[in-house]
Amino acid sequence: MISALWFLLVGSLLLTTGLFSSAIKRLPVTSAIIYLLVGLIFGPTVFNAYHFNPLKESALLEVLTEIAVLISLFAAGVKMPMPFRLQRWKTPIVLATLSMTLTVAFVAAFCVYVLRMPLGAAILLGAIVAPTDPVLATDIQIQNHEDHNRLRFNLTAEAGMNDGSAFPFVMLGLGLLGLHELGDMGMRWLLVDVLWATLAGVLIGLAMGRLVARLVWKLRQKNATQTFWHDFLGLGLIAVVYGLSELIEAWGFLAVFFAAVSLRHTEHKLAAEPETKTLQESMPSDAGSGDVEAQVPEPVSEGSLVFKEHLERLSELLLVLLVGGSLFLDSWSFRAVGFAAFLFLVARPASVLLGLAFSRGSWRMRGMLGWFGVRGIGSLYYLMYAIEHGLPEDLALEFIHITLVVVALSILLHGISVKPMMASFLRRKK
Repeated sequence: MISALWFLLVGSLLLTTGLFSSAIKRLPVTSAIIYLLVGLIFGPTVFNAYHFNPLKESALLEVLTEIAVLISLFAAGVKMPMPFRLQRWKTPIVLATLSMTLTVAFVAAFCVYVLRMPLGAAILLGAIVAPTDPVLATDIQIQNHEDHNRLRFNLTAEAGMNDGSAFPFVMLGLGLLGLHELGDMGMRWLLVDVLWATLAGVLIGLAMGRLVARLVWKLRQKNATQTFWHDFLGLGLIAVVYGLSELIEAWGFLAVFFAAVSLRHTEHKLAAEPETKTLQESMPSDAGSGDVEAQVPEPVSEGSLVFKEHLERLSELLLVLLVGGSLFLDSWSFRAVGFAAFLFLVARPASVLLGLAFSRGSWRMRGMLGWFGVRGIGSLYYLMYAIEHGLPEDLALEFIHITLVVVALSILLHGISVKPMMASFLRRKK
């Protein structure tokens, strides 16, 4: 597609979404389904007005998906309800570690025994599709930091963590294919890719989020009227945390998510301190003595969220259009659709039920968690990451074929079911 037609297509979608956003929200399907259908219609499936080749454009798509995931992880992190309690986080931690590991194992077994793939390729594909997605799952995510719905919290926190916790399995798969150093008996992989990269990522995120929150607090103590560009602070925190993580070989996705959680948690804690309350009371109000809201400084986590959500919606539109423009009619092979069916109907539900076997959560909650394992932009990023690290072309083509079908079916199936199922779940909880 020439650039003029691409601008016309994207611009028309943006205008339509902007003008009819209220009507789109009332539809029984998600906006991602609309973007996908437009991509399928104008892509090679119907009119062939444009075709995006993920193999040839893997470097570009890696960068686009990487940025989209980072922004979405930060937006998810700052919406986490406070104060932080380990008991509340137990379920998503289990989902992001044990259940995700089981998903990789189930998918790898299916690939080895049914699809006849080598073990390294099977583990790599399992790691690509195992993590749930923070970008395309906005309809089942926490809406804001005051949303205390347990289902939404579990799904949001899980997606925030497992985009980083999947990385060790990506490296294991690449290592078994001879594309990454695992060390003797896998010791380098265990010590560096699992233990060091995970712990370092979490600690960097926690420390940097706390540092930025306290720095803003200190500056406001010195000058109560000082203003901040919250969007720049948020984007800067993402970039610095991710850059530091890459330099020391830590998992940057984990670091960015926990930086956002730490930022929000520290601001919440500081807001309760006597010094902060005194600061708020001392701030002048330009709107009059009765305008209390004008006297309260907006936290960085809240001030940067609106901008991040706009970027998140824009990245969703662009990347889903590219997914639709990458699929052909013959992409829907029995091999790819059968793999997706196994992932959605067997691997994900079984891993959730086994991981939460000793949980106190209701069976309805576990069933909802088992079904809403949305796959999307995170899987595309891991796929492009593997291709850029030397994945053989024959495997790359098959992985692209399978992953695109998994993402497209996830958009369709989860997008159709999310609104009625969530509404039914919330009604029955009342």
